[in-house]
Amino acid sequence: MRVDKYLWCVRYYKTRNMVTEACQKNQITVNGQVAKASRDVYPGDTITFRKDQITYTLKVLDIPLNRVGAKLTDIYRKDETPAEAFAHLELLKLSKEHYRKSGTGRPTKKDRRDLDDFEFGAEEEI
Repeated sequence: MRVDKYLWCVRYYKTRNMVTEACQKNQITVNGQVAKASRDVYPGDTITFRKDQITYTLKVLDIPLNRVGAKLTDIYRKDETPAEAFAHLELLKLSKEHYRKSGTGRPTKKDRRDLDDFEFGAEEEI
């Protein structure tokens, strides 16, 4: 089975076109070699790709006939991605939401002054 169809079938990408674009950007490797979208995948192969700032590593266990349900994906692949990668992603999300929640609009004068004091330190007047 083609690598683009395989990654689509085991639900790592929403469309095959997204997988093809990732292959064109050299983001997907099979057994350590950069893969084109048409590269065939066999049981025992290792696929490595980067998506959403996480480098995923999968081992192909079996080839599905077509797209499978989310609960059945573990039959066809073994996820060997280290847990630290997911912890790093959570840390990035928390750091972005630290000061302001998204969608709260522009900062007020008080928010801007607090932010300036935080970034540059409170300047003391003599």
